[in-house]
Amino acid sequence: MRTQVAIVGGGPAGLLLSHLLHLQGIDSVVLERRSQEYVQQRVRAGVLEQGTVDLLREVGVGERMLREGDRHEGVHMQFDDERLHIPFTELTGRAITVYGQQEVVKDLNERRRADGGQVLFQVDDVAVHDVTTESPSVTFTHDGRAQVLHADFVAGCDGFHGVCRDVIPPDVRRVYERVYPFGWLGILAQVAPSTDELIYANHASGFALHSMRSADISRFYLQCEPDETLANWPDARIWDELHARLAAPGWELREGPIIDRSVTAMRSFVAEPLRHGKLFLAGDSAHIVPPTGAKGLNLAVADVDRLAEALVDHYRTGSDAGLDEYSAKCLERVWRVQHFSWWMTSMTHRFEGPDQDFERRLQRSQFDYLRSSTAAATTLAENYVGMPLR
Repeated sequence: MRTQVAIVGGGPAGLLLSHLLHLQGIDSVVLERRSQEYVQQRVRAGVLEQGTVDLLREVGVGERMLREGDRHEGVHMQFDDERLHIPFTELTGRAITVYGQQEVVKDLNERRRADGGQVLFQVDDVAVHDVTTESPSVTFTHDGRAQVLHADFVAGCDGFHGVCRDVIPPDVRRVYERVYPFGWLGILAQVAPSTDELIYANHASGFALHSMRSADISRFYLQCEPDETLANWPDARIWDELHARLAAPGWELREGPIIDRSVTAMRSFVAEPLRHGKLFLAGDSAHIVPPTGAKGLNLAVADVDRLAEALVDHYRTGSDAGLDEYSAKCLERVWRVQHFSWWMTSMTHRFEGPDQDFERRLQRSQFDYLRSSTAAATTLAENYVGMPLR
């Protein structure tokens, strides 16, 4: 097989990159180890920045998002039972849209099929070769047959556990990581949301988040142990903790059947550089952020938007300036987002230890500052809605 850009990974980053390249007449093949049903059903991020929304609309894959997504012009921050509203649109002129990652993947898959794109699912034994030469390739097995995909470039969009990052030699790659001493218990409940906008709650018992996925599906998160066993969280305990951590005067939490639960570890991770020869990393293959700032999917979109632009310049004008600066430019955004996600996490979670009382007093001070300072509230708002993609 031969293509211009081999894309390893069929999640939102890989599919969007393939679509962006197709719009400019550049051929690609997407290789995904999971089934199409799996990638379209796994529950992941649900908050889209203004820039992500604008890009999806501009490239023709945002119609359903605009119709079914829930536009939010602010967020609620809570300390114990005190709730504060941060008005995004008033402060920044921008907003966010709640629309599940799995829905973005469905829209992209549908468009790639309609456009005749090559997306191969359930691909095994993927390996990337010769990225420092003019003839990189990807070997893989599909439908029981070993194949070789030759390409001009390889895009590693295969996530944190993918194979592409390890192609960069250890003496070239530098890794920065922070593992947090807690995780998130994520819950989907078949009940209408009890809030108009997301609630981030700092409670003495730990963090809680009330989000939503649709008019009749609510999404919740509870701070828990990083290696928590789901058996320790029966329905009754989940609702008791949500009621306690989200309690506020004059507000009631609706309950409903819990239809899904899972535990997510919390970490910050960056692997530099994002380029090695003809290989370019994008999305979770290069960086992970704590979900507190709702940045993972949006950061991947920013990566592939920049990579697509650089590849288009290469094929149209012969200029490699965009490819040469891809890693450095992406990392500027990555570290800004890492800082915001760390800041949101440190402000909202319970940290145990000998200085935990000191930590909580700092968090109280930060909450009061957000309430009293327009500048502080604007800083949170402009980071949450996201910087312009370009």
